[in-house]
Formats: sequence, C-alpha cells, structure tokens
Amino acid sequence: MSGPLVTTDADLAVPLEDGEPGSAALRAETTLRSVVAFGTHVDATIDWAVELGGAVPVPGRGSTRERWEALATAARADVAGARILEPHLDALAILAEASTQGLVTTADLVRMGADANSSWGVFAAEGDGVRLEARQAEDGSWTLNGVKPWCSLADCVSHALVTAWTGPGERRLFVVAMRDPSVRPQRDTWVSRGLAQIRSTPVEFDDAAALPVGGDGWYLRREGFWWGGVGVAACWWGGALPLLDALAHAAARPDADQLAHTSYGAADARLWAARLALADAARLADRMDPVPARLISERVRAIVADAVETVLTIADRALGPAPLASDEAHARRVGDLRIYLRQHHAERDLARLGRALTQSDASPRTT
Repeated sequence: MSGPLVTTDADLAVPLEDGEPGSAALRAETTLRSVVAFGTHVDATIDWAVELGGAVPVPGRGSTRERWEALATAARADVAGARILEPHLDALAILAEASTQGLVTTADLVRMGADANSSWGVFAAEGDGVRLEARQAEDGSWTLNGVKPWCSLADCVSHALVTAWTGPGERRLFVVAMRDPSVRPQRDTWVSRGLAQIRSTPVEFDDAAALPVGGDGWYLRREGFWWGGVGVAACWWGGALPLLDALAHAAARPDADQLAHTSYGAADARLWAARLALADAARLADRMDPVPARLISERVRAIVADAVETVLTIADRALGPAPLASDEAHARRVGDLRIYLRQHHAERDLARLGRALTQSDASPRTT
C-alpha cells in the first residue's frame, strides 16, 4: 500500500534551500487549509488564488525562491490547486512587468473591468486549424476574432492575457474580459482523466474588445517569460513530493525488502537534483547582472520533468496497483501530474534546448 499522501501541518510548505520556507509558502499553506475541497472545488480554489496573489512576489525581484516555494507548496497539497494558482500568478507578474515599462496602466485595466478581485488565465498556445487574429480600428481600439486553443478554465476566470496574430508572423499580447458575450468557451471538448476539473478547451472570439499589452513579440521576448516556465516546473516538483512520501512509507515497513529501499533512494536522488536545479535558477533569476534566462529555463524544466516522470514510474512499480485502484488522492495525483507534465514537450523541448545552446555564445560549463 502507498501509505498516507496527505501531508501533516508541519511539512506541507516546502523550502527550496535548507532552512525554513519563505513567507509566501507559509501563507499559501495556512490559507489553502481553509479552502473547502482545495483543488477539486474550482471556484473556491480560484478565490483562494486571487486572495493569495498579492502576497506572492514576482520573479526577478530578490524573492523568486519564495514564489516558487509557494507554487510547490500548493502542488504538494493538490496538483490541480497549483494548476489553478500558477497562471493567475503568471498573469499578475506579466502585468507588473508591463506596468513597470509603462505599457499598461491601472486605468487601462479598469476600463477592461479588471481589478484586485479579478481572476486570470494566460492563453498563449497555438493549434492546428485554428487562429486568433487581432484587428485595430481607426479609433485605435482592438478586437479579437477567431479561435484560441488550450484555454484552461476559460469559463471560470474573469480575465485573461491572450496572444493573437497581428500579421502573418507577428503576435501580440492582449487583455480580454472572459465574461464578455463575445467570448465563448467551448465546454464539451475536455475528456482528460487527469486534471479533469481544469478544463483546457478552445475559445471562440467574435469581435471581442481587447487591450494590447506591449508591442508585437513583447510577450515572448521578456526574460520573465522564461522564469514563468520554471515556475511551472516548481509545480511539477512539488506535486511529486507526496509520491516520495509514499515510497518512504513503503520502505519503512518491517517487511520492506531491498527493492523498496532502492526505489525510495532512486526517487529521492532525482527529486533532490530537481530541487537543487530550481534553487540555483532562483538565485540566478534574482541576480542584478544579466543571465541566459532561456537556457536556464530550458535546462531546469528538462531536469525537473525527467525527475518527476521517473518518480511516477518508480512509484507505479514499487507501490503496485493498489494505490492506483483504491487510494483516491494517490490516483488523482498521478493522473494530474501526467497531464500537467505534458506542458513539457519531451524530446522536442530537448531539441529546442540543443539548438539554443548551439546558437549561444555561452559555454554550457559556465552558464
């Protein structure tokens, strides 16, 4: 059997470095415990994410570690809970960066109906056969038309940051109000067994009012884009920690054999390596001098994704079918993690890392 997967009050918040976790992780831990059905009750978890959002620092301002610890803590409690929190925090960080650069103002957001109580998604994926296009009218206003795929919780959040095509090869980021009648999520296309309640479906836009954030390409050129990707990896790592707890429980049984100890040791080594990679990336993100954010992000995501996928396999083999068939928390965590991990595109992302290294002047031994 897998043993308990619900962590105790003392060990839910997780540090990336030795010592106590930061204040953001501790606040996440304290507040999520009061949420009814955290992670499974979507609306209640969104409300929690909105309340927590202002207490979590943005990356690159001296407290990136605290931010990623908060995400890992949420994932340790429930993977879906972290999947709800992460894009909301990402949107707040993007808007903060845009505001600092004078690209968007509070008054702009208010005109779109957004305020401190807004809940956010970030929809930047593309898909075959669909396209979302942005058009600017003579009065300077923008509207969006077309279909955007892979929009998580589009029918639940109040606002979103959405990328749309402004020309044959250029995209721009826009704020949209998701409850506008011209924005229509397609609710019946999500059949996933993992993250089942976090529906990621296409959304149809029909002359939807939109507020531009930055110019063409700004969203992808930002250093913050790459640190946001590492934040997702922090969720993967935190989500796998209860699997390590289950392996530890199995290895501590009086009848545990050498294979149980081997499985626990192998899983611990991989998640420890992932933790070190995240901690190092956090330190680099907070340095004042420039760092190759893209290379760091690609490497860390690859390391963490590989570690978590390996631990999933180890847990399946070491614990057997019983927890997958009879332990709701364990079975849901495994299913949720497997879907969430597909935000890393495996060999395709490794190929992208290889190309980036080939084109970079930075030595792999020194960056």
